[in-house]
Amino acid sequence: MASFKIKGGTKLKGELIPQGAKNEALQVICAVLLTPEEVRINNIPDILDVNNLIHLIEKLGVKVNKLNASDYTFKAENINLDYLKTEEFKKQGARLRGSVMILGPLLARFGKAFIPAPGGDKIGRRRLDTHFFGFKKLGANFNYDTENAVYSVEADKLKGDYMLLDEASVTGTANILMASVLAEGKTTVYNAACEPYLQQLSKMLNSMGAKIEGIGSNMLHIKGTDSLGGCTHTVMPDMIEIGSFIGMAAMTASEITVKNANIADLGMIPPTFKKLGIHTEQRGNDIYIPKHEKYEIASFLDDSVMTIADAPWPGLTPDILSVILVTATQAKGSVLIHQKMFESRLFFVDKLIDMGAKIILCDPHRATVIGLNRESCLRPSTMTSPDIRAGIALLIAAMSAKGTSIIHNIEQIDRGYQNIDTRLNAIGAQIERL
Repeated sequence: MASFKIKGGTKLKGELIPQGAKNEALQVICAVLLTPEEVRINNIPDILDVNNLIHLIEKLGVKVNKLNASDYTFKAENINLDYLKTEEFKKQGARLRGSVMILGPLLARFGKAFIPAPGGDKIGRRRLDTHFFGFKKLGANFNYDTENAVYSVEADKLKGDYMLLDEASVTGTANILMASVLAEGKTTVYNAACEPYLQQLSKMLNSMGAKIEGIGSNMLHIKGTDSLGGCTHTVMPDMIEIGSFIGMAAMTASEITVKNANIADLGMIPPTFKKLGIHTEQRGNDIYIPKHEKYEIASFLDDSVMTIADAPWPGLTPDILSVILVTATQAKGSVLIHQKMFESRLFFVDKLIDMGAKIILCDPHRATVIGLNRESCLRPSTMTSPDIRAGIALLIAAMSAKGTSIIHNIEQIDRGYQNIDTRLNAIGAQIERL
């Protein structure tokens, strides 16, 4: 198990280039299974979750060619579905939640697919009902082998239908979308997730020959086609990493410019930091975060305590709430953080409390942060990262603390952040990988 040794209290200054979006990369890599033709994808992040998915589909028979550090070609001409029944696949797929999105493409193209109950972050229940509801509406038969914890779907021919999803699941919408592009007739998906990741996936599928309308809305209309072809696609910058850099700059009183940030795709992230008193400047397609010696949390118009909560897009993405929470610990004022989606995602706050943060964990979904207003620094600590987003939040906390901290289980951070220690050290951080 690798660890980070962080000497905190240092200022950062310089430019950072965000990696490709992890959540989009997982979707579009699965989409290559829809065609036997070559697909090129650029700006793929070099992170554990994405690399594990690439390795998985390679074992499935996809020819993978790495052109450079971030650009790949994929050719899913000869797929070996028997690999899905092997113990190796069961172990590999169970470690990676993103592997669930191979179901839609394989079901659409080959009429069947299997997947072990997927893993990923330990942040609470993440049910898959929406995925299989959609497949069943398209005419697939669903089965769950309780003894082996394996999901399977089969269909002779998928047929388009109208469906109203019970939740705007991002991965569920992606899976249903990829299944429906090869279904017979028209499919309408209402209450679809509409995050920029889904918009990117939809645009990629259309460039492969799919017919998807309503991109960017919560109602998608898909006219099925007989086959899809190859394309070239570029992954967007990772909005969660950009938001992490904003919080990091504020907590460490640093001056940072994030290059090529695709600001239009950041949604509520900059406005939410503004509620914490953190101001950013748009410079072309870059975001400049000036040095914040102090920042103050706003109140509601009636002077009540600010609440920041996640919501389906275009609301605030839940993946950034851990960073919002840790950033608030050095603000002036108080804020209630409401994490609605995952009941275990706030449990990392005990580590921040040990560092001197004033946080009241109200219940599994809500925490009240009373900002320190830089009147005292967080204390250095030794801690373990429980998941990707808590991991980056703890790294930010350690970088702001005066002294040396240790973070264990940094594989969790590596799952979502590419060479984060090297990139931050280049602008003044002091992070050593043990």
